[in-house]
Amino acid sequence: MASTERSLARRRLLAATAALSGAALVGGTGTAAHAAGTRGRAWPAGFPLPIGFQPEGIAIGARPFAYFGSLAGGDVYRASLATGRGSVVVQGLGPGHPTVGLKIDPRGRLFLAGGDSGEIRTADARTGETEQVYATGGTFVNDVILTPGAAWFTDSFAPQLYKLLLTRDGAPKSVETVPLGGDWVQGDDFTANGIERTPDGSALLVVNAFADGGRLMRVDPRTGTARAVDLGEARLPNGDGLLLLGRTLYAVQQWQNAIDVFRLNASGTHGTAVARITDPRFRIPTTVAAWGDRLYLPNARFDVEPAPDTEYDVVAVDRD
Repeated sequence: MASTERSLARRRLLAATAALSGAALVGGTGTAAHAAGTRGRAWPAGFPLPIGFQPEGIAIGARPFAYFGSLAGGDVYRASLATGRGSVVVQGLGPGHPTVGLKIDPRGRLFLAGGDSGEIRTADARTGETEQVYATGGTFVNDVILTPGAAWFTDSFAPQLYKLLLTRDGAPKSVETVPLGGDWVQGDDFTANGIERTPDGSALLVVNAFADGGRLMRVDPRTGTARAVDLGEARLPNGDGLLLLGRTLYAVQQWQNAIDVFRLNASGTHGTAVARITDPRFRIPTTVAAWGDRLYLPNARFDVEPAPDTEYDVVAVDRD
């Protein structure tokens, strides 16, 4: 793709088409609207992000601060969950170097997916320094999950994952490419999206927005072999960010303005749809992170053309 804007325009078109075709994705569970504020009333149930920021990813570490990546220029913004106030803590590399998904480790190191720049970057959230930049040669580095010894990244336009090897103290070393096989089916447009670990940590879970109307895939990290997770009739055509808490998996369905909730077995081969969380404040949320009994989601607003004066915000909802 020539630019992030072109990539996201194609993403909007594909997602809008899928949203129109998928009305009831969680059979037998009903739709529950959850408004934040029934618990933890002292903390805001939502807060603004900088004007024109174009958020996509979110990460929350060991302290009550959320980190957001910018599609506009790659900045990372940190906000206090207690007050909603924040500031840019990592300056991006500018246009053509977006930050899509991101995670933070216990040492305060940020792992950043660079979208259509093909980059994987690491940065120090305390100093704001960009530490490492790896050129993967990929097409759209989308999301990231941390595991012992590695950070794993998805590529939305190619059937492969990127494995950033880590030292024992968590420092990045080198990047390996892991081809995807087995049940993996690559579409012509956005395919791989969110990534997580199975509850027992033995494998990876990856959204495939193309295969069979949108499937969750279980990927063997040693071989790249993918197998479709049995979620019954549920599908993830708009599946984006994933969050695993215990055996509960939260899957953001961006264009449906919803979070689908599944109960997984330990190995992640089977799951049962248990709920759908919606909120009238959702405006195409993309990713999700948790603190306490709340889930936090940035509204990416992919339904509007981004402009320097476009407003963006974060919504908090109850976990259950």
